[in-house]
Amino acid sequence: VASYVAKYATKAAENTGTLDRRIGELSELDRHQVPEHTRRLIEACKTLDPLYPDRRLWAWAHMLGFRGHFSTKSRRYSTTLGALRQARADYRAAQEHAALGLDDDREPDTVLVLADWQYAGHGHTPGESLLAATIARDLQLNRETAREELALLSDEKER
Repeated sequence: VASYVAKYATKAAENTGTLDRRIGELSELDRHQVPEHTRRLIEACKTLDPLYPDRRLWAWAHMLGFRGHFSTKSRRYSTTLGALRQARADYRAAQEHAALGLDDDREPDTVLVLADWQYAGHGHTPGESLLAATIARDLQLNRETAREELALLSDEKER
């Protein structure tokens, strides 16, 4: 949930589609053509506001319920971004561990190598080089043809 909210909290209001000021009524969303996804988030703030009055979700609906920057700290609750990243890494590692059907008897700090790295070369293969050159040549020909056709059209319009 934190990463989902952080995604929208870090975007500017114009990128997310929210308003730059408080919302008095939901009808304001129609006048400002707020995107559907953002509208649902704002409506959720209004719906949840009576259930969590201390959060003042409706007052801060234009900020998707947040009263400040997503990474600001408070004295009552605080965590570091490093701790959040580590928790996510641990969670994803456990998911991958379960998906691969590995035993749970390994130590948590054990590094399990599932593959090895080998040098495979650099650059394009001869076939890829030929394909890339052919595509580049075709694109150039298309541009030249388009310019010629536009010039012919403009000449015909001038007559």
